[in-house]
Amino acid sequence: MESTVAQKLDSLKKLQQIDSKLDDIVKIRGALPEEVGDLEDEIVGYQTRISKYNGEIDDQNDQISNNRNAIVEANKLIKKYEEQQMNVRNNREYDAITKETELQSLEIQICEKRIKEAEVKIEAKKVEIGETEVILNERNKDLESKKKELIMITSESMEEENKLNESREKAASKVEDRLLNSYNKIRNNARNGLGVVSIARNACGGCFNVVPPQRQAEVRERKKIIVCEHCGRIFVDIEDIPIVEEKKKRTTRTKTKAKAKK
Repeated sequence: MESTVAQKLDSLKKLQQIDSKLDDIVKIRGALPEEVGDLEDEIVGYQTRISKYNGEIDDQNDQISNNRNAIVEANKLIKKYEEQQMNVRNNREYDAITKETELQSLEIQICEKRIKEAEVKIEAKKVEIGETEVILNERNKDLESKKKELIMITSESMEEENKLNESREKAASKVEDRLLNSYNKIRNNARNGLGVVSIARNACGGCFNVVPPQRQAEVRERKKIIVCEHCGRIFVDIEDIPIVEEKKKRTTRTKTKAKAKK
């Protein structure tokens, strides 16, 4: 059996009441969930940075190893050339071997320079790693503290939140999908989390813009879904605010007459 418009509006109103209670619980937590998330992201960033620095140190160590191997090979060649120089037959061969020896000596100097540069870079990276680890340890302590605080606050409202979530599932199941999707979309876009509102004092309970009398009459009839033309929120009913008549104050003249009779 299809629900009437009035029943649909009542279901939406109940759903909104539950969601508002859940919103209140979330507000109690404040910015803690976001702070925990930000700290976790920041920690991952520092860990990635340290991993990158270690990778760069490994690269520099590989270069140092390669250059040391090159020095060993160059020394072998120099020794070989020196032995060959002892058996040269003319000046041209001697000069050629001398030139090769000088080239290998120059190669050794270049490799030694590269080794020193790599060692300087490694030391610099180690300093950066140390500084980053100090910050990382501080952030880990902050995260641990924030998590404890969040767990404590969450545990206090966990039972109520679970009950409300169960009630929300039941309430949401009574709202047709198309209407539920519209409600969720409006609610997610609203700062105060209100997807459905009442009309109070001739104004929308969400954006507080004035609602025309004709539109108010349609809302009161509850024969079709009416939305606010300004914010798009769904009107569920009209909140009748009782008018309290003020006691008529005695005028100055009345007070004067009363005194005269005395």
